[in-house]
Order: sequence, then structure tokens, then C-alpha cells
Amino acid sequence: MQSLQKITSKFIPLRIENVDTDQIIPARFLKATTKDGFGKNLFRDWRYENDDETKPKADFVLNQKQYSGEILVAAKNFGCGSSREHAAWSIQDYGFKVVVSSFFADIFKNNALNNGVLPVTVSDAFLQQIFAQGADDTLSVDLEAQTITIDATGAQEKFDINSYKKTCMLNGYDDIDYLLNMKPEIEAYEKTI
Repeated sequence: MQSLQKITSKFIPLRIENVDTDQIIPARFLKATTKDGFGKNLFRDWRYENDDETKPKADFVLNQKQYSGEILVAAKNFGCGSSREHAAWSIQDYGFKVVVSSFFADIFKNNALNNGVLPVTVSDAFLQQIFAQGADDTLSVDLEAQTITIDATGAQEKFDINSYKKTCMLNGYDDIDYLLNMKPEIEAYEKTI
């Protein structure tokens, strides 16, 4: 995984509530055994007419050229539904490093953290402030300070994250990397027993 400490980026506003994992990555695309390539099918049914890549739906936000960035801002209850890890894979593979919402399904939140995508939970009021920004405005996320800032207004909110997952994300560790990093401490402990 890549480390994530601070990021300032434009964002893509997905103003749809109750987005489930089948909408994030439809089940028909779950046949692969590696994480690569899932991004091209992110929100597939919302992005294209009749599943035809040559016919993008102009009204869907990922198809609107004025929006770009490494931050996805989603409405309330993002990642509900099944426990498929592929949803986090597709978001990460598309190029998002952060997803912001006022509520995440627990399984999605954990899958995102395990795959290098930072889920940032904000209040409903702060989420509406973000949605009120323009396409050229940016957000700054500081993982160490656990803050998210709307750069145009200076409005800021703190967010929570599990301290273990925070350490992993700051250092670019997955669970195995974390244990390997602890090797000297583990070896020292083993000598005491």
C-alpha cells in the first residue's frame, strides 16, 4: 500500500444516498482474482447506457469533465449492502485515495482501510458545505491531525480513525507489513519467554 499523510485535491461530488456495493461494482465484474482493473467498472451501470462504454451518460458525475480529483465525496450511507471487498478495490483502482461521507457501512469502511482508501466520516452539515463548493474547489485531508478542510472557506472538521489503521495508512502498511515492522520487538519478546 502507499502511505497517505496529507492530500489536497479537487473532489468528485456523488450526491446519491444509500449507495450499495453492487452499485459501486456490479456483481458481473467480480470474476477477477487480482485487484487490478476494477476501476474501469466503478459505478458501471450509472456511467454507461446499456453497458456500452462508447455511450457514457452525460448526467453522471464521473462523466462530467469539470469534476476531477483523488477524493470522492458521497452522500449518506455509502457502501451499504454486501461485504464485497471489490467495492474498495474499484474505488482505489479508479484513483481515489479518500472517500468522504456522513455515514459508511462498517464492512465497507474496514475494507477501504484495508485497501489503502481513507474513509472520512463528517457531519451531515459539513457534508452539505462540501457539496456547496464549486468544481475547482479543493479539500485538504490531514491524516496525522485527523482533519478535513474546505480550502475555499477554511471550514474544518475532525474525523475519527482507529489508531492501528491510522498507523498503517500513514506508513503504507498492510497487516503483514505492520507485523514485519514489529520484528525487532517480537524477537526481543520471544527471548524473554
